[in-house]
Amino acid sequence: MKVFVSALVLLLGLTTVSFAQKGVLKFKEETRNFGKVPQGTPVTHEFVFTNAGTDPIVLSNVTVSCGCTTPVWSKEPVMPGKTGSVKATFNAAAAGPFSKPVTVFSNTEGGSITLYLKGEVVPKVAKPASK
Repeated sequence: MKVFVSALVLLLGLTTVSFAQKGVLKFKEETRNFGKVPQGTPVTHEFVFTNAGTDPIVLSNVTVSCGCTTPVWSKEPVMPGKTGSVKATFNAAAAGPFSKPVTVFSNTEGGSITLYLKGEVVPKVAKPASK
């Protein structure tokens, strides 16, 4: 009987833990499409998120795929119900389409989420020389 009661208590404890809602990142948007961007014109977007969970969220790191994108993010813990952000700037130096991942690492379940900056860098049209 002791074993049965112990097993039941353990099972209930594990069930309660599995349903616990820790910090939950809810981004307003996960992709920002800039459309056509003139070459050499940096573009920036701020991805805003809300902590929809019950524990504080800490963003431990934000990584990008190349040196053409620079991230800045909330360094302080984001309390439940509060907002934080990840801002990313793409330098738009090379002409052509782009899709730049911005990976956010945190203490949430799953541990990471990837955001995207997308668009197309178009060459600037040269102005005719004045005479």
